Amino acid sequence: DDMRDIDASDLGDELKAPSRCISAGSTPKAVLEYMCTNKMTTLFPNAFVALRILLTLPVTVASGERSFSKLKLIKTHLLSTMTQERLVGLATISTEHKLAQTLDFQEAVQIFATKKARKATL
Repeated sequence: DDMRDIDASDLGDELKAPSRCISAGSTPKAVLEYMCTNKMTTLFPNAFVALRILLTLPVTVASGERSFSKLKLIKTHLLSTMTQERLVGLATISTEHKLAQTLDFQEAVQIFATKKARKATL
């Protein structure tokens, strides 16, 4: 049907043509660099797009898994009553702990201390 952007047979033909000029053990990055240096991107547009997509796809989901494992460490039985906003803040700080260690919180504490008390009177 006409809903596809790339015809599979066209892409197959485009991938076979440069294979004659490139060694069998070449990486996708090497093939893409070869296509760019020899100005073959307009000659093989589908292969060019497919290689760019292949090289930009993430290969692992480690950062997402790390975030969830940190979340499990934070949200224990005692902390299960905290609000969602605080839980997200703690999870972010825990995940980005190296960045958090470089921050200077003295100025933030001073600004917070100078603000009015926000407690409701009973």
